[in-house]
Amino acid sequence: MSRIDYDDAYANAAYIPNADDFITQWQSEALAFRSAMLEQERAELEISYGESKRQSYDVFHPEGEVKGTLVFVHGGYWRRFDKSFWSHFSNGVLKQGWRVVMPSYDLCPRVSIAEITHQIRSFVTQIAAKYAGPLALTGHSAGGHLARLGVPDVLPDDLVSRVTHIVPISAVADLRTLVFTEMNKDFRLTDESAAAESPALMPKPTCPVTVWVGGDERPVFLEQSMVLAENWGAKMIVRQGEHHFNVIDALKDPDSILVRLLTSEH
Repeated sequence: MSRIDYDDAYANAAYIPNADDFITQWQSEALAFRSAMLEQERAELEISYGESKRQSYDVFHPEGEVKGTLVFVHGGYWRRFDKSFWSHFSNGVLKQGWRVVMPSYDLCPRVSIAEITHQIRSFVTQIAAKYAGPLALTGHSAGGHLARLGVPDVLPDDLVSRVTHIVPISAVADLRTLVFTEMNKDFRLTDESAAAESPALMPKPTCPVTVWVGGDERPVFLEQSMVLAENWGAKMIVRQGEHHFNVIDALKDPDSILVRLLTSEH
């Protein structure tokens, strides 16, 4: 039996035609979105939440009454990107009357994945103290891993009780096979630390969870989503015809199922 090539299994861009064009388009749309929001005085940028430069976040405010706050955590295998690539994905939630906050965080190998988790936990705690009302958590890929914070013992009980929905989008939910990838030179995961950082191995959150994934994802991401949904007893939505880079597009549409899930107060 041949050994699984986990580097190939986790390679998303290699299997998406014109993958670099998505990244270029994200940057362009995000920049235009921030410019428009600044002109409308509905954006606050580069707010610090920690000691390092990358521990900062952007806030986008809806028009009119604020119904709640969405935390969106970006992906990039904990090694790439920052909040500036994703600003425009706030659009759908904003039009439903919810505020959106987007953090950056330090990247591997400068810090460990566990340290990134700690940074996002601190960020969410600060946001909860700053803004009253319901909270929803989402994130894409590695950001889906980091958006798991509604699980017991991760956040204070009074904060967890305010989380209305967690939606991991194409999340990395079981990190144990990442030990066998070249990326682990940056992660420096051991079997023990990979298990400790795996949402699929953690107690299920007390709030509603919907696992969101593209039908055209790499098989490992479909498997990860299935395991997470099964272990957490969560609903799983497979978006047929969508891959790892366009599965988040629904965030831009205020009438999409994804936005409705995130902005519905259960």
